[in-house]
Amino acid sequence: MVFEFLHGLDEIHITEGLTLLSLLIGGIIIGVGIIVARTVRLLFTKYYAPKLSQDVAKNFSKLLYFGIIIISFLIFTSTTGVDFSGLLVAGGIFGIIIGFATQSVVSNLISGVFLMIEKPVKQGDKIEIPGSDISGTLLDISTFSTRIRRFDGTIIRVPNESFFTSNIRSLTSTLVRRSEAVVSIAYKENIDGAISVIRKEIRKSMPFVLILPEPDFRIKELADSGVNIEILVWHTREDWDEVGPKLLKVVKKALDDAGIEIPFPQRVIWKSKE
Repeated sequence: MVFEFLHGLDEIHITEGLTLLSLLIGGIIIGVGIIVARTVRLLFTKYYAPKLSQDVAKNFSKLLYFGIIIISFLIFTSTTGVDFSGLLVAGGIFGIIIGFATQSVVSNLISGVFLMIEKPVKQGDKIEIPGSDISGTLLDISTFSTRIRRFDGTIIRVPNESFFTSNIRSLTSTLVRRSEAVVSIAYKENIDGAISVIRKEIRKSMPFVLILPEPDFRIKELADSGVNIEILVWHTREDWDEVGPKLLKVVKKALDDAGIEIPFPQRVIWKSKE
């Protein structure tokens, strides 16, 4: 039905006013446009791209190249006197149809542009998207999607729209990070004494932990089996592998050496005599 309607349009007069001279001029304009586009892309790549991240430079290079070519084509159409009114009507109809079909594609494209302008994170940052299992190293932000290398070595592709509208947690944007751990001690143990031995062991076994801010200890909960103590230590972001995974191990060693009991749930089952 749409094609029959387009076939019947009387307004399409593409050849009106089209002469050999105008075609020659148009060809020259398009040729010059391509040369200018390549030259601008080359200059951008040489002088400006090194100052930007790899993914941003790549996308801006594409925008400059195709933008100049499109401008050249528009100049060509304006100088040849070709009547494109009918094509504009047909293009409007096709635009509506294609718009519905490519809604997500356009949304991803626009989100990608905003990500490149805002730059919430940059290539090489370790990031996490809270509420999902996506965490790892940002590889690049391309035109339609973002690639992340997860900590297990696999690579996941996230549409730009989802990435742009999500909460993004950067794990490397600050110089100092905090690691946390929770340990439980029996109710019979002295809380201040337990904190003291943990503090000494952290200072002795974990030189990567910062003195200022100093380690912090908080009573998190009076649980069923014991008192839960939350331990918070600060360290530089590069030392997370030396602190985060080892903190609980060091805490347990300190409590074991001091003879402080770490409780665990126990159940007593009584067998009735019948």
